[in-house]
Amino acid sequence: MTDTAKEPTQAPPTLFESIGGADAVEAVVDIFYGRVLADPDLSGYFEGRDMERLKRHQRLFVGQALGSRAPYPGRTMHRAHQGLAITSDAFDRVVGHLAGALKEAGLDDATIGTIAQTLLPLKPDIVTA
Repeated sequence: MTDTAKEPTQAPPTLFESIGGADAVEAVVDIFYGRVLADPDLSGYFEGRDMERLKRHQRLFVGQALGSRAPYPGRTMHRAHQGLAITSDAFDRVVGHLAGALKEAGLDDATIGTIAQTLLPLKPDIVTA
């Protein structure tokens, strides 16, 4: 008699798991905010903001976008950015800094492209000026 029972298959790793999980996302977010805050065209958006709180939310948000199972308890993108008068150019600069941070953290171009494609549909919710 042969055993025909199949072994359970494991789900393929999420992008979040593939890049190194929470530690990798934390490193990327730190690099990202360093780049954004050094950009004179963007730094004004962050004046008077609690950066530790923003980083915490950004880590959860990026993690969620990459397939983390940790819940994102933050507001919607529209509500979080309402009243900030974010321009299309500012959004594009932020995405560029995120891509640069991901590259600096060692991610390949294909993975960076996948992440960008996940975030680009949020532009209408974020750009308000």
